[in-house]
Amino acid sequence: MADKHDVVIIGGGPGGYAAALYGASAGLDVALVEKAKVGGTCLHVGCVPAKELLETAAVYRTVSGAKEFGINAGAPTVEWAVTLERKGRIVDQLANGLRSLLRGRKVTIAEGVGRLSGKGSVTVAGGDGAETTLEGDHVILAAGSVPRTLPGFDVDGKLVVTSDELLSMADLPGSAAVIGGGAIGCEFASMLSDLGVQVTILEALPRILAGVDKDVGDVIARSFKKRGIATHTGVKVSGHTPEPDGNSTTVQFGEGQSVTVDLVVMSVGRRPFADQLDLDGSGVTLDERGFVEVDGRCRTAAEGVWAVGDLIATPALAHVGFAEAVVAVRDILGEGPVPVDYDRVPWCIYSHPEVSFVGYSEEQAKEKGFEVVTSKHRPAGNSRAMILGETEGLVKVIAERKSDGTGGRVLGVHMAGPWVTEQLGQGYLAVNWEANVDEVAQFLQPHPTLSELFGETMLSLTGRSLH
Repeated sequence: MADKHDVVIIGGGPGGYAAALYGASAGLDVALVEKAKVGGTCLHVGCVPAKELLETAAVYRTVSGAKEFGINAGAPTVEWAVTLERKGRIVDQLANGLRSLLRGRKVTIAEGVGRLSGKGSVTVAGGDGAETTLEGDHVILAAGSVPRTLPGFDVDGKLVVTSDELLSMADLPGSAAVIGGGAIGCEFASMLSDLGVQVTILEALPRILAGVDKDVGDVIARSFKKRGIATHTGVKVSGHTPEPDGNSTTVQFGEGQSVTVDLVVMSVGRRPFADQLDLDGSGVTLDERGFVEVDGRCRTAAEGVWAVGDLIATPALAHVGFAEAVVAVRDILGEGPVPVDYDRVPWCIYSHPEVSFVGYSEEQAKEKGFEVVTSKHRPAGNSRAMILGETEGLVKVIAERKSDGTGGRVLGVHMAGPWVTEQLGQGYLAVNWEANVDEVAQFLQPHPTLSELFGETMLSLTGRSLH
């Protein structure tokens, strides 16, 4: 006999476990199928461990510069094994907490590989080869994604790694080539560089962080250059040739260029992982890139089946997966949810300097047909930034231009600098509530804070300013 539930979810990453928690809190009987560890890529080999290693790099950087503050700490060294132990402890604590939370809401957790096996039916293949069947009035697909690779770069876990292997590498390399200059690539490059690794970034697009406003992306590019990170943009990699000792390899790129490194880090994005869902004949359709096709409420072409998270062609962000999970569950409940506005989701990049943004860049706003006005403020003169010793950065606001040349509706907020990932909330609300510059500029910013830069930038768009 099959176990019967209101909702069966395949995949225990952010989209899947969020749907389980939200659905259970609404009174639904939920079963969650996970083949590995609840928490998915984000918790185990993605967001959380990556940020822990970035924090290790930040602490090392701070201690290395402590003498400027009158603190004589000597020359710091990195005990990488201790770093990995701390990372593992944090991940395990969060994973255990998540499982306890799911159990507390009476979510049934089925361990194994889940696949669609008929309308409202999910078959789970356990590690012992045994199969069980779960029946659900509704099914949510949340199988997530896996790292992409490039031809000529077979991942061996030693010379060539993806994020999966990098976050658990036994030792720091002396040098590394990071292939891909997007958000993940820049985070890895920044972390490795801060810890003393000689880093080279190889990016096929004309600039790194192509989705960020150019002025903000330029801040990161300049910072990386100053720190000795070699960045090659507009180049394609063609392969690599391991050295005879097997401890290093030479990467070929561009027009006859090459670089010899101890490690190659593949950061060229992720692909949807629908491989094991057995979607043939299910009615669920895929686009040409392998993403599950859905409507604004995350409904697939198959009746009673929804899909969320990295499995669909939306921003591959954990918090977007959370939001999609809520939309799917509310749709199941018949509550008519408002679809996620993907043009206005918050983005955070935890490199040094940090980057965060929401809404249109200046270029994107103009492409959408807006007549815009912008304002930029740098932290070089901000008292809190000077106290921290972190004065690299930029706050840029893009607004619709009014007839008098001042700013109207806020279209985008793009920032680089210290702790901007924790400062984006004001910008996110301004963009998503379609606030006007005049409205936002009236709000007080405490002094001395980094958030004063946001306030000053808004104020200057009114036609008047302080600093």
